[in-house]
Amino acid sequence: MAHAEEDHEKVWKLADSIGFCMLTTQSGTELKARPMSAHAERDENAFYFLTDVASHKDEEVSRHPNVCLAFADSKGQKYVSISGVAEVQNDREKIRDLWATPAKAWWDSAEDPSIRILKVTPSSAEYWDSPGTVISYIKMAAAAVTSAKPDLGENAKVQM
Repeated sequence: MAHAEEDHEKVWKLADSIGFCMLTTQSGTELKARPMSAHAERDENAFYFLTDVASHKDEEVSRHPNVCLAFADSKGQKYVSISGVAEVQNDREKIRDLWATPAKAWWDSAEDPSIRILKVTPSSAEYWDSPGTVISYIKMAAAAVTSAKPDLGENAKVQM
């Protein structure tokens, strides 16, 4: 497998395994981030989120569709930042497809007419995948003693 393809695969695997991200949108001149449960669909080159028609992020996306998804597994020292273009959809079949237990915290059923889909089509990404907190600390301590830069795992910028 080519290196670029491996990096591409790594982005999707990391994002899928972490599952939750901070979705950053633009509101006027300010950036706003909020936690969201992501549904990664590599075959469709998209990340999907269930959202509410009355939410501010939907309005922000319609004005400024460029968004950032920041995934973080701080215990495992794995991070992914994905930039892309978002759009709000009212695809009732896809909503039923994405419906899962966490959504019940916000809506009674997948048939709630206020549910919308936020679809993000990624354009670029960057990931950091280290061997874990303990090993990273040991490598940093060793680097401090030897004045060498620590090898803290993989990092790559990826065109999606």
